[in-house]
Amino acid sequence: MQPWYQTLEEKIKKCKKCPLHTGRQNPVVGEGSLEAEVMFIGEAPGRWEDIKGKPFVGQAGKLLDSLLQEAGLSRKEIYITNVVKCRPPGNRDPRKAEIEACRPYLDEQIIRIKPKIIVCLGRHSLKEVFRKAGLRPPRITDARGKPVNARVLGIPVIILPTLHPAAALYNPNVKSLLQEDFKLLKALLKGASQKRLS
Repeated sequence: MQPWYQTLEEKIKKCKKCPLHTGRQNPVVGEGSLEAEVMFIGEAPGRWEDIKGKPFVGQAGKLLDSLLQEAGLSRKEIYITNVVKCRPPGNRDPRKAEIEACRPYLDEQIIRIKPKIIVCLGRHSLKEVFRKAGLRPPRITDARGKPVNARVLGIPVIILPTLHPAAALYNPNVKSLLQEDFKLLKALLKGASQKRLS
């Protein structure tokens, strides 16, 4: 593990910048390759993530794993994190102040890892990443599946908004939309690797 990441983990474990630290079992820093070309950013840890200290380990995580497989990816190749690193009570949406408190941590992850593609999982992720790119965030239903070339914190990236995998657990139609978006991700990655070879 790289020294910067160990330092970041320690900061997040000790963080008391917002009230979420009072109810957490474990903060969820993130997981995966620190040289990943693709970074997935979700919204906030859920119950199982809080218990295990890892992102996307519940039912939504199982769906994410199968979507990654369809795109020819594994968790070891990507990096995955959340906008907020501690679980909001009852899995409610993260609040503005909580997102702001965690912002420097996510900024550092993006700046250090320098992904080529950022996949926004859900509306809170979309809002935060578009804000970092200096873009006005559209509605997730309008933006999903439409890649955007942008500079996020000065880094040239393709932003790919999609729906949160948890939404597919309650609405089967969402699963087919996610599958479409992950097919697109596969094509974007293929295009990026062909550019490197040419």
